[in-house]
Amino acid sequence: MKFIVWLIRVLVFVLLLVLALSNTQPATLNFLAGYAWSAPLILIGLAFFVVGLLAGLVSSMPAVVRLRMENGRLKRELRVAREVPVVVEQPPMPPLI
Repeated sequence: MKFIVWLIRVLVFVLLLVLALSNTQPATLNFLAGYAWSAPLILIGLAFFVVGLLAGLVSSMPAVVRLRMENGRLKRELRVAREVPVVVEQPPMPPLI
C-alpha cells in the first residue's frame, strides 16, 4: 500500500514539474492603481497557491484554538474525576419477615 501511495506522489510531482516547465512564458498581472507585476506564469501561480494556503491556515486557527481549549477542559475534568474516590453502594438488604 505504501508503494502505491509513493508511486502516486511521484506521478503527481512529475506531472506538476512538467506543467511548471511548460509554463515559463512571461505574464503580466495588473493590480489596482496602475501597479503591474510581470513574472513567469508558473511563479504567479505559485504565489497565488501560497497566498491561498496561508489564508486557509489563518481561517482555520479559531477552530483549532477552540478545540485545544475544549481538549484542555476535558483533560482537567478527567483528572478531577479520577481523583474522586468511587463509592460502591451495597444493595439493600431484603426485608425480614
